[in-house]
Amino acid sequence: MKINRLLLLCLLLCSNLVLAAENTTIRLGVMASGTLAWELAAMKNEGLLENSDFRLETVAIANQQAGKVALQAGSVDMIVSDWIWTSSMRAEGHDYSFYPYSDTSGGLMVSGDSPIKTLADLKGKKLGIAGGELDKNWLLLQALGRQQGIDLNASVEKVYGAPPLLSQQLTSQRLDALLTYWQFAARLEAQGYRQLLSGEDLIRQLGIQESVPSLGYVFKQSWGEQHKAALQSFLQTAQTAKETLCTSEPAWQKILALTETDNAATQQQLRTRYCAGRVKQWGEAEQQAAARIYQWLHQLGDNKLTGKTDQLQPGTFWTSH
Repeated sequence: MKINRLLLLCLLLCSNLVLAAENTTIRLGVMASGTLAWELAAMKNEGLLENSDFRLETVAIANQQAGKVALQAGSVDMIVSDWIWTSSMRAEGHDYSFYPYSDTSGGLMVSGDSPIKTLADLKGKKLGIAGGELDKNWLLLQALGRQQGIDLNASVEKVYGAPPLLSQQLTSQRLDALLTYWQFAARLEAQGYRQLLSGEDLIRQLGIQESVPSLGYVFKQSWGEQHKAALQSFLQTAQTAKETLCTSEPAWQKILALTETDNAATQQQLRTRYCAGRVKQWGEAEQQAAARIYQWLHQLGDNKLTGKTDQLQPGTFWTSH
């Protein structure tokens, strides 16, 4: 009788654990035009959400800033953002953590026949900068310029604006060069424009050999600890979806409408750049490299980008241990 009661108790507990896992809902902030939407569609199309340890609830957000507001307000559990913001928020007492999503981070674009071949050639030219004066790649580009004895901030005519508008200005020859996000750089490449430097090139030329992911999933560390099994399951599912889009032609064909272009060359270039951004290595060396980059950005951004602290905050990067 005692054994039967123990067995019944075990069955009830196990049943409750399964239900708890199945009922763990992850509220994910998603932009309609971002690549995260590609992966979510692949998860659904390829049946990756069936029998998963979580339920996914997507919440539409207009842009990255809206996502940050939603996360702070508690209306979503997770967004895609960067580790710089994550660290600065931790410095203010928030317990956000970052897990890498992509290490593709845009590039410096010029026309195919442009005479601009080096940073020195930008002197006196009109440069478009997506993301504003505190854009990470713009700050790093200035750092590289200083390393080469060039004050880019003083020697170029800067034009800040939204990426689509700046792309238009480049194609209509109202800009000589454009520092923009990777999706827009890929679209320009498909039209014959040349990438003078990628975000990865910038990091390498500044002396860092490790690939440092620029974007990642950001969530409260306390929430992650509370829902560890569901979170790990989601992260693995997302990785599988990304790999599927990069290795399966049928899977890629199903999400083509989300690329927002009918041009085959543009679709292919978007896929190429997206897949090149897969995170292949993420460990102590990459995290130390991120800490070095953070210190540069703190100095170059005059504290405006990173906040007052000059050190990447402990706990910025999520570990499942």
